[in-house]
Amino acid sequence: MIKCVLRLLLLLLWLGAGLAPAAAQTALPLPPDSTRPAGRIRPDSLRRRFDQERMLNGLKAYTRRKTILGRAAAAVFSFRERREDQAGLDAALLDRQFEQHNYKIVRRIRITSLDAFGYSISDSLRVPRNILEKTGNAFHLKTRPSRVRQVLLLREGRELEPQALAESERLLRQTDEILDARVYVDERTATADSVDVVVITKDLFSLNGSFQLRDVGSGVAGLRDENFLGLGHQFSNRYAYGRTDTGPRAQTWAYRGSYRVPFRNFVYAGATYRDETRRREGSIGVSRDFYSINTRWAGAVSYSFFDWLYTTAGDGSAEKPYEFQPLRYNTQDAWVGRAFQPRSYDLGYESPGRIIAAARVVRTSYHEKPFDFLQSANLMLGTVGYSIRRYYKDKYLFGFGRTEDIPTGSLVSFTTGYEFNPAGNRRYYGVRLSSATYRPQRGYLYLSGEFGGFVRSRSNDWQQGLLSGEILYFTRLYSTGNFQWRHFLWQRSALGLHRFANEYLTIDGERGLRGFRPTGPLTGTSRVTLNYEATMYTPLSFLGFRMAVVGFADVAWLNARKPERLLPFFEKPYTGLGLGLRFRNEYTAIRTIQLTLGFYPRGLDSPNGLRIFENSRSYYGFSDFSFGQPGVTRFQ
Repeated sequence: MIKCVLRLLLLLLWLGAGLAPAAAQTALPLPPDSTRPAGRIRPDSLRRRFDQERMLNGLKAYTRRKTILGRAAAAVFSFRERREDQAGLDAALLDRQFEQHNYKIVRRIRITSLDAFGYSISDSLRVPRNILEKTGNAFHLKTRPSRVRQVLLLREGRELEPQALAESERLLRQTDEILDARVYVDERTATADSVDVVVITKDLFSLNGSFQLRDVGSGVAGLRDENFLGLGHQFSNRYAYGRTDTGPRAQTWAYRGSYRVPFRNFVYAGATYRDETRRREGSIGVSRDFYSINTRWAGAVSYSFFDWLYTTAGDGSAEKPYEFQPLRYNTQDAWVGRAFQPRSYDLGYESPGRIIAAARVVRTSYHEKPFDFLQSANLMLGTVGYSIRRYYKDKYLFGFGRTEDIPTGSLVSFTTGYEFNPAGNRRYYGVRLSSATYRPQRGYLYLSGEFGGFVRSRSNDWQQGLLSGEILYFTRLYSTGNFQWRHFLWQRSALGLHRFANEYLTIDGERGLRGFRPTGPLTGTSRVTLNYEATMYTPLSFLGFRMAVVGFADVAWLNARKPERLLPFFEKPYTGLGLGLRFRNEYTAIRTIQLTLGFYPRGLDSPNGLRIFENSRSYYGFSDFSFGQPGVTRFQ
């Protein structure tokens, strides 16, 4: 009996010292934080893996014994089959094709970047065939290998961590300059202890220019590049001239510009500037997000300034219907977050969840203001939460056949903080819950709920509260011949509680009825919207633009007449119906152009309720389950 106890203790000590890497090999691991400093390469990595697997098999056999200690070990350690395999989702969830090469040394990484036009990752024989494709590639600079290496979660001379290939491929597709990517092991050169990794990326045509002539002496010119010099730098410029603005600080021109630079370890630095009539603002900052599930540290530092002339109501006379008052302030913002992996006692399944703690400090300084309730303040926030993230692959969601990554998982977070300001200190409380599931034959379902608000320290009165919810569902992909289609359903609710006088909600554009422009100011403090869309993807294309037919039906409730009522259902809803054509070119920075005819029975500035509008952004989007900076609920 004593010998059995000692043997079990030795197994437990061995487990604590060296079984964690073994569990990561046999479970469903994800790549580690790529910012981990390079350590000494251990030449006995394969021997270590063999010893750990032998130890794991020995412990597994011990748990099958019918003795008391054997049953006790079976109660602590589990060797169940991977749950993803049980669910039959392995093919869609993760690529385990190269699992046998885990922990081998990466000898070389061979990177091939394909031009934007005429090439295909899946078909190596595909080459540019016409003068348009060849001309487009002549004006395109391919992404440089140094930029691709910035995104990879593997390095030459290091061990190949589990799922580093699949995660690197996903991260490459998420960049703005790369359309699609493949990352895999070259089986022809693989040996027992080392491998070569092949990376193939297909670029977007990142350069985009526009010019709009509004009159003889006025117009708008724009220039944007999502991959400047092939380095992943992004710049955007928009200049308008010949403007006829009137009033104080009127100017005949307007400018908007931004520049963003990526660095290694997923660090980004950027700056923005905007200068137009009665509005000047700018910002500069450095940030790093929780880009991958195993990212340990994230944070950001930024500075912003605002110099506006705010429009307020005048004395009510025809001579002075409104007036302008200065609004000048700046903000300094800094936050840092740390992710922790919970310990898993299921040796056949590594926990995909992460516990994340983050802290943030925001300092707002007002120099001139039109309202007394706008006060200079120092806000300190802290967030603790639990997040699970997984990604699936599918097509024909927001693209026209390219590989798209679908985030699923769960998120629970609690935020609290304290604000110091001259009008009275306030406490902040916020909670967020969200979850998403995806099944190839059933579709995608996302649910989210959030509540947040400030409480006065002296009177315990709630201020600037918000209760919001969201449901997004899209069906599986249906096919008939060369036509595919999906149905989308999106429901959003935002209920404002004791909001300030200058805070309000609208129902125009992306926040309510798409394409809707009201005849006059239409605002409230609570809003509920319901959006439906049917999208049919056709095989038709012209100059690289694929075509889809889109039909939509939108309904929105807003407490415009009685903002004191929390629920907006007491007022008649606004509705919109529409039919349009969506053109999408997967190879250019301007991917989507949509022309739509909408009909709105009430509230539109057009007398017949009809409006033709165009847009270039997707109406729907995924919500990732990664933590960002702690913040208050967004009332918009």
